[in-house]
Amino acid sequence: MSSLQCIVVSPERTEMDVAADSIVLPMYDGEFGILQGHSPLIGRLGYGCLKIRRSGQSEERFFVDAGFVQVANNVVSILTDRMVPVSQLSEADASRDLEVALRMPAKNSESRAARDKAISRARAQLRLVGSSAK
Repeated sequence: MSSLQCIVVSPERTEMDVAADSIVLPMYDGEFGILQGHSPLIGRLGYGCLKIRRSGQSEERFFVDAGFVQVANNVVSILTDRMVPVSQLSEADASRDLEVALRMPAKNSESRAARDKAISRARAQLRLVGSSAK
């Protein structure tokens, strides 16, 4: 029996609203697991793999593009710019995105922040594509 409700929302729509047994999130500073009865939490997500385990099913893996998470009363609410199944990520696309990001100008703090964000996003996607091939 599932014990958590996982709701993922992007700017365009509700991406997912499912019951789950466990959820692992890519927080800004590392992975974070959530089970039933977790204490309330608000946190900053990083770029990486959202893992959802549902009763009787294999683990589902999604790339999330940073954002925030709130945990309260066995409901995990995830706000992210983008969520993509790991199976839909392409190593070629991620490599190209990394090359473009590395060439971005960094003349001031805003452009450096945009470049660093693009590099982090592309590297996270490359890690996920590499780990799913194994």
